[in-house]
Amino acid sequence: MATRNNFDQTTQQFESLFSGPARAYAAMAVDYSEKVLNTQLDFAKACTDSYMGQARSMLDVRDAEGLRNYVQEQQKSAKDLGERFKGDAEKVVALNQDFAQKSQKLVEDNMKTASKTAASKTAASKAS
Repeated sequence: MATRNNFDQTTQQFESLFSGPARAYAAMAVDYSEKVLNTQLDFAKACTDSYMGQARSMLDVRDAEGLRNYVQEQQKSAKDLGERFKGDAEKVVALNQDFAQKSQKLVEDNMKTASKTAASKTAASKAS
């Protein structure tokens, strides 16, 4: 019975010190990666849509007025994409900061758990 309790205690400690934090970190990393990739994919789609729209507009140019309108449209499109890129870059920076803060908190929590476990083992050893 004592062996089973020791095994259960060791398993619980391994879970709280290693497996649990590793799974929590992996879940955070997957969520972070998904958010960053979705931001990049959204930007790539916006660029593709813009470029294809510009290509279609180019096909409609038939005179000097059409060319002038096309050039103005390209300038507006470039400005819009630049603003979109700036916003997406800020979003990625915020995601990076959030991930770093959550990772740091996870490490701090894990260190507290490890300290408590070590302290309780030391107290149990001295009591024996």
